[in-house]
Amino acid sequence: MGPAWLLLLLPAAACVPGSVSGTGCPYPARLWCSSPEISRACQAEEHCAQLARYRRAQHPVPVPVSLYYESLCPACRDFLTAQLFPTWLMLRTIMNITLVPYGNAQEKNESGKWHFDCQHGQKECLGNMMETCLIHLLKNPDDYFPIIFCMESGTKLVENLPACMQIYAPSVKLEEIMACVKGDLGNKLMHNNAQLTEALSPKHQYVPWILIDGKHTDEIQARAQGALFRLVCDLYKVDPNFVWCLQEEKRIRILEREGAVNAIEFSPLPGAGSATSRSS
Repeated sequence: MGPAWLLLLLPAAACVPGSVSGTGCPYPARLWCSSPEISRACQAEEHCAQLARYRRAQHPVPVPVSLYYESLCPACRDFLTAQLFPTWLMLRTIMNITLVPYGNAQEKNESGKWHFDCQHGQKECLGNMMETCLIHLLKNPDDYFPIIFCMESGTKLVENLPACMQIYAPSVKLEEIMACVKGDLGNKLMHNNAQLTEALSPKHQYVPWILIDGKHTDEIQARAQGALFRLVCDLYKVDPNFVWCLQEEKRIRILEREGAVNAIEFSPLPGAGSATSRSS
């Protein structure tokens, strides 16, 4: 039995016969942590805090990573394809992703329908809408994220959709996605993205705008754009010897010693076309 278990059992061992603590607690030990009032009455607050920490360690919460972006923003595409998708591919059991395509777009309501003006033109508005509908209709990142990565990796994002869907979601009908893109559902979904973006605190100043666990700071942004894999591994509340983190950390160090331009290098998914170099 490990030391952690011994610590957890110490308060119970101090309990007098009848499961009543030496402090006159009227409750059995199994109820000490059932409410704050009982834990205070039984002077078991520290014990309950230790127990809560242990339980969190056994069932850790995945690291939430949110990306507010535009589909044709060069810096957004670079982050999504070179950092976010590769990291998610390796660590998706310990991270949750939220993608919000909208960014610096503007909206206005005309006759009950929302109209959008995007920073990189109407083609970007169409790309934003396609990715928004993929996210909404497919729901699971395992299904929609490879398609979005495929689209963003190629030189012609909008035109990539049919081929990317054929590769990564052949059972999904393109017509269903386009009905969302061109219909009221897509319009409402994009308005919701606009509201989510507007509600950011602090307000977004640029894109990509990255949140970790719902928070944005300059440090978080810099670390995420520089080495998202390491950041997620550092923040994951569990055994630091998580196997993927250890194995990939060794590979990253080797690449760095060899002077690799990027700390993590990944092969593109098939069928995406070649990604061009981009600048903001």
